[in-house]
Amino acid sequence: MANSSQPSGIWKVITASSVGTLIEWYDFYIFGMLAKTISTQFFPETNSTAALLSTLAIFAAGFIVRPFGALVFGRLGDLIGRKYTFLLTLVLMGGSTFLIGCVPGYKTIGIAAPLLVLLLRLLQGLALGGEYGGAATYVAEHAPPGRRGYYTSWIQTTATLGLFVALGIILLVKQNMTDAAFNDEWGGWRYPFWISILLVIVSIYIRLKMEESPLFLKLKSEGKTSKNPLRDSFRNRSNFKMVLLALFGAVMGQGVIWYTGQFYAQSFLETKCSLDFEQSRTIMLWAIAFGTPFFLVFGWLSDKVGRKWIMLAGMLAGVFLYRPIFSEFLSDTNSKNWVQTKKMQFVNENASLSFHQGDSVVTTSARYKTEDGSEFTRVTTDTARSGTNIVSRISSNEAAVIIINKKVNPATYFKFIFLVWIMIVLVTMVYGPIAAFLVELFPTKIRYTSMSLPYHIGNGVFGGLVPFIGLLLSTTFPADPLVGLWYPIGVAALCFIIGAVYLNNKIDKNVND
Repeated sequence: MANSSQPSGIWKVITASSVGTLIEWYDFYIFGMLAKTISTQFFPETNSTAALLSTLAIFAAGFIVRPFGALVFGRLGDLIGRKYTFLLTLVLMGGSTFLIGCVPGYKTIGIAAPLLVLLLRLLQGLALGGEYGGAATYVAEHAPPGRRGYYTSWIQTTATLGLFVALGIILLVKQNMTDAAFNDEWGGWRYPFWISILLVIVSIYIRLKMEESPLFLKLKSEGKTSKNPLRDSFRNRSNFKMVLLALFGAVMGQGVIWYTGQFYAQSFLETKCSLDFEQSRTIMLWAIAFGTPFFLVFGWLSDKVGRKWIMLAGMLAGVFLYRPIFSEFLSDTNSKNWVQTKKMQFVNENASLSFHQGDSVVTTSARYKTEDGSEFTRVTTDTARSGTNIVSRISSNEAAVIIINKKVNPATYFKFIFLVWIMIVLVTMVYGPIAAFLVELFPTKIRYTSMSLPYHIGNGVFGGLVPFIGLLLSTTFPADPLVGLWYPIGVAALCFIIGAVYLNNKIDKNVND
């Protein structure tokens, strides 16, 4: 077995763990990156907002089941070992992702399409629930005391790098075909799902060459492994207290900061700011590229000064900075000049008549198809005095001025990269030290189970719901385009208060019990 105390040994451990974890994050996130396209493929076209909400709900479902995956695979990891457990999660994740790319659309198989996608998304969530805890525990148990923050921070980079790879592959595919070809039922949007199977095969090969954690092997040889990790983790009062403190004092705040800075930011740029597809993706790519090294910086720093205040400072900064940053996005894209004239083919028309204070209001909803094959609805309203004969008709095959996706000038483009980069740095502050923080809270024999549950509740439930709740709030209260930010701001503020009062900044050097 490789001696992990030697530099070559620990770097082999980090590489093998990180590659597989990166691929699992890639698999998990391409669904969210393609939510808008997926909503048109697996749901009826009659209501685009409802379809997008349904898609985001399926996306969130994968997060919600992550705690169950943490219980199932955490228990296995504490019973049979770290290596084979997160090898199993990799196979489950890769297979589910590939199969999502194979499910026919709603037009072909009807309601079975979203149901199949939901099932596969749940399997993805279960797999990820077992992956992260195994990888973080595995690396931490190879790392020497006083260096765990730095070494486990390499695992922390994989979540953001997985998002980076997902964005990059989607953008590469998109640039090499037309919008119609990309968004077709069997179009280019499926390629990132199919590519995942190749990445998984490579990772399985690497992980098969890994050795088991030396600390787990030592416990096993001494007969000290837990016979019931779930009972020992959650029925032991002192350990369960640590589980709750980890969740409400650290991880739930970390989760909302992570998903606001990366997922909600991208969704906001596209849906609220109507930013061009390519620009919104490349803004995220550049910000992630410049921000990722800070995972290592804050992981290293946490070995020197402790984990607590670095994580809490990131949460507090998010509380105060989110609304100003997102306000800048809105103000810099709020222009009436983002228009384009397109020749449109009339499809159908529906009109409704209502009365209000003596006026007759005719609302005409007309469906059009543009030259590039996309369809949209134009709504016009005509008002006249009661009794007046109102005739409202949108002429067939007209050339009309419609709002299109926006392309900002270079100065604004780089400004947006900087603003997103700030949010990514906040992500690195809360996320870089947290693996070491969680590992050091729990004893070796129940570590996989104990740390996985609060991590995946905090990230999977509190964090994973950020895009869905954000869209739901903005749909419910359309007058305030920033209303969706109150959810992550509120959770981060609450977590900061609990963490500041109850968390200990002491670094537990004696983690090998």
